Amino acid sequence: DLGHTPFGHAGEDALNEMMAEDGGFEHNLQSLRVVTILEDRYPNFRGLNLSFEVREGIVKHSSYFDNPDHQRFSEYHPEWQPTLEAQLINLTDAIAYLNHDIDDGLESGILKWEELDELAIWRQVKEAVKKKYGESIRPHHMKSMAVSHLISFYINDLAEATRRNLTEVGVETLDDVRQAGRLLVTHTAEGKELQAQVRHHLSERLYQHHRLEMLRFQAHRTIQRLFEAYDSFPTMLPPSYRELNEKYGKRRAIADYIASMTDRYALQEYGRLFESPFPSS
Repeated sequence: DLGHTPFGHAGEDALNEMMAEDGGFEHNLQSLRVVTILEDRYPNFRGLNLSFEVREGIVKHSSYFDNPDHQRFSEYHPEWQPTLEAQLINLTDAIAYLNHDIDDGLESGILKWEELDELAIWRQVKEAVKKKYGESIRPHHMKSMAVSHLISFYINDLAEATRRNLTEVGVETLDDVRQAGRLLVTHTAEGKELQAQVRHHLSERLYQHHRLEMLRFQAHRTIQRLFEAYDSFPTMLPPSYRELNEKYGKRRAIADYIASMTDRYALQEYGRLFESPFPSS
């Protein structure tokens, strides 16, 4: 997630749109750019000098892995399966964000308890919580314990399916993993289906909610206007990014700079450029 833009995927979509004719923008590949080019901590080389396997995992976490003919990343052997560690990160990332989204959605009031009860897995974890802690468990305890049990379900499901896959393939070495012809760290068929149901529910009841759509619009506008401002007046870029301009081009340097911002800093910068008569220190 080193390459994440301000405002998450909404910011990424806006930056990708602005960079459409200049190679696009994708946050996982931006992470690779951060650790190989943008970090400047050593006198004799750029980047962080990470191992091949770590850099490979970053590349194969991205959509470019679906295009094995993409010569830009041929050094990472797209025909190889990722390491087990990289495969694991891909799936645990999904477990984390889905369950955090449920937690956040309930906290915000956008997700409703009674609507989550439409999900078989949610009813299942609620019954498990009641069995363990009793029917009189307080609502806020029920919420946190239900989410915790849901995470545990997916972890156990992942471990079960992966253990079976490793046994079937007879994995003993890294080469066995790379040449397996399929991903070995997976969920069971039941786990995949239940997770798909959760994702579909969140898409309909949370991600497309009008309040979030308004925030996405504001995020898109903020990134777009910042990009246009730096594109028109590139001397506003900090010195280190003006150096990148000379080597990688103005628009890529602008994308690098915006991607490095936090939400708060992007909003402050927007305010300095568009909402204040004079810049503040």
